[in-house]
Amino acid sequence: MNIKPLADRVVIKLVEAEEKTQSGIILTASAQEKPQIAEVVAVGPGKKNDDGVIIPVALEVGQKVIAAKYSGTEVKLDGVEYTIIAEKDILAVIAE
Repeated sequence: MNIKPLADRVVIKLVEAEEKTQSGIILTASAQEKPQIAEVVAVGPGKKNDDGVIIPVALEVGQKVIAAKYSGTEVKLDGVEYTIIAEKDILAVIAE
């Protein structure tokens, strides 16, 4: 992958949604919810504040995160789908 996000943008790769319910019912692709859990694959340098100082993004490549539903811009590169999202649209980091 060769995407370098700008400012406080983050590139994430969504984790596949479950194809079965807890009771074992297999869901079709149209019935599955859009996943909110993703892996961070690239991080921008940060956003400048009013004084011109860059505030770095508080995420690291490889972290698992929960992103806001339906936020960001989806792009496809080398056959893989990624989402470019603002740092503010990352709701939480999943501690492993």
